[in-house]
Amino acid sequence: MISIRTKKGYKLNIAGEPSHELEQLGRPTSVALLPERIPFVKPRLKVKVADQVKVGSLVFEDKRNSDLVFLSPGGGRITKIDFGPRRVIKEIVVELDQDEGYETFPIFNEAQVENIERQMLVKAIMTGGLWPLFRELPFRDIAAPDSIPPSIIVSLDTNEPFQPTPEVYLKGKIELFEFGIKILQKLSEKLFISTSQNRSFVLDQLNSYVTHICERVYPADDPGVLLYHIKKSPDENRAWYISGQDVLLLAMLFKTGKYPVERTVVIGGALVRGKKHLLTRIGVPLNHLTKGRTDKTEKARHIVGGIFKGYKGGKDSYMGFYETSLVLIPEGGEKEFLGFARPGFQKPSRSRAFLSFLNKSALPMDCNCHGEERACINCGFCAQVCPVDILPQFTYKCILVDEIEEAIDHGLLDCVECGLCTYVCPSKLELCNVMKNTKKACYLEQL
Repeated sequence: MISIRTKKGYKLNIAGEPSHELEQLGRPTSVALLPERIPFVKPRLKVKVADQVKVGSLVFEDKRNSDLVFLSPGGGRITKIDFGPRRVIKEIVVELDQDEGYETFPIFNEAQVENIERQMLVKAIMTGGLWPLFRELPFRDIAAPDSIPPSIIVSLDTNEPFQPTPEVYLKGKIELFEFGIKILQKLSEKLFISTSQNRSFVLDQLNSYVTHICERVYPADDPGVLLYHIKKSPDENRAWYISGQDVLLLAMLFKTGKYPVERTVVIGGALVRGKKHLLTRIGVPLNHLTKGRTDKTEKARHIVGGIFKGYKGGKDSYMGFYETSLVLIPEGGEKEFLGFARPGFQKPSRSRAFLSFLNKSALPMDCNCHGEERACINCGFCAQVCPVDILPQFTYKCILVDEIEEAIDHGLLDCVECGLCTYVCPSKLELCNVMKNTKKACYLEQL
């Protein structure tokens, strides 16, 4: 077991962190797939409105590879296919039947997994609709099924406070997780399993499997950060990664022969009552998660997928295929009278501009920028927190003048899209979005 101590990052001390209590939610009336939220996928619909589907029925495939399929997270009737600008498919909604039907897939035991050929294993995962769980660095696209990765990284948890913890989602499922690890070992000769240094539950239960302990602060245990610190050659840059909770889905598919839809998510944030872990299913409506937990008179922003890596979701929208976090914080936008003259003891900030720099308690976060966008002042705050030693301020300027090769030389492709550079920037520059979009454009050009 190797200890990885990152020199940079940032300790997030944000109010509204969910507890480790797990509540099992009732069955929602509908679920949905959100093709728009699956990076790089070009969906080809295989259903239409009013079609009946089962759990595990084919809903759409990727035009880039028709064997890459996405299956229904519910059994019932297709009631809505929402098209956005340029016919981008935003939502495919399934109204659930009282008795949901299930498509069936081959069942494998441990002996069969040990003896199965790799090609047949890949085919079984793809047919079962779970291949998109494997993502490839550095661009975070779905892994190419016909390639063999230099390694697979399993991230058991995250230092972001608004994500499910392994103490909750692994409880009572250690044997299932171990079966999932055996599946992964057939896909790559190198398997790295990382956790945080304070996860005593994981270290007690999975000590023989954990290969790396990530110390320090967010985002130390991001798979891209781990790879940055352990890789020895450029050939290792194309590593795959999968979350610990998704390893359970993989094992459930092989154990039961049914498309697994169970999902542990967290709900938190300053505007949530009863912040906790919730046992629900893939594609659940956001209003099903928030029911009875918020003040309807308060204007809230729904952040799906994490406080820094997530996106703004509508209150009537759904959880995406990858998302396991919902955070509600004040929408903001209100003007603060004489705000410039106040000491800001309750305003979260990394700089010494506010007295909150001395406040060690968890502070509430809202969507106010507390300032206007201006030119980069070369303060270096972004470089001080970047976990992969990029110089974001120079990378950003290279991108602005279209010097992409120079931006890559500065480390653009190592960016893990953690959002810290944007968070600490006193000039309010969207550094992370600029670098993320540039990475995407570079990848699409390669394709």
